Amino acid sequence: MSTEPLRLAYVGLPLGALLLERDGHDLAWVGLSRRDSLGTRRAQRVFGDRVAVTPKLDGPTLRRVREQGANYLVSWFWTKRVPPAWLKSFGGQTLGVHPSLLPRHRGPDPIFWAIDAGDAVTGVSAHRLEVEYDVGDVLAQRTVPIDDDVNGWKLAKRLDRPSLAVLRDLLGRVRSGDALQALPQDENLATEAPALEDDDLSIVWSWDASRISRRIRAASPWPGAWTEVGETLVTLVRVSVRDAAPAALSPGEAWVDGDRAFVRCGSGALELDVVRLEDDRVLRGAQVARFVEASQGI
Repeated sequence: MSTEPLRLAYVGLPLGALLLERDGHDLAWVGLSRRDSLGTRRAQRVFGDRVAVTPKLDGPTLRRVREQGANYLVSWFWTKRVPPAWLKSFGGQTLGVHPSLLPRHRGPDPIFWAIDAGDAVTGVSAHRLEVEYDVGDVLAQRTVPIDDDVNGWKLAKRLDRPSLAVLRDLLGRVRSGDALQALPQDENLATEAPALEDDDLSIVWSWDASRISRRIRAASPWPGAWTEVGETLVTLVRVSVRDAAPAALSPGEAWVDGDRAFVRCGSGALELDVVRLEDDRVLRGAQVARFVEASQGI
């Protein structure tokens, strides 16, 4: 490992850069992945002309970064591919954190696919950056259980703390001169977590109720899994699984029982607890039942 003082080039969300600066690291350059992220203004105050918002990782930017003495590239929630020229320039002195237990769920939407797959646990993986997404040697992992009622947004928030902890721990060790143990990923265990498309979020009522419920939780609250009630597009925000459904109904047919609305699935049924309409109005409980009752059904 190089004996040069550690000077970081950082790409990702502001919080990671701010915490690394608080830890005493020398950040030569900071590239922020979004304009509206919490902490952006603070990062601009702290880092001044060393910060760039949604920068292009092109040749001129790389030359500037290297001229400022950056010799170690760090990524925390940078959502784009890091160009090969950047990876070659840093010569293996790279570290990224991915919100899954690699090699499981490689790709841009691992949190959605972990819930959708019914995984009992997920976690975060620190790894070397490579040209291909999420294939680099794993440096450390931490696990997080997936509760039966957790949705995509809640799970993402739960992963923030362990992902930052592993990032800070590893960079502290690098700064102290410790050699990091790198474990190659087992390709036989690899699964993909591709970006979501509209078809992924369209509810298939012939599936069993538990499978549909997982997809709804994985997509909730945004972008949300959707269906049609009558002629209205509806996003299902929260549902409850029920074992029984009227035998006379087909998958996708709804019924109302008092103040509760249900939909038959391929096996079992779902109670519609919370839904969001196209105009962003949110309906709950009895409001959902009245809406379904007034519609032509699902």
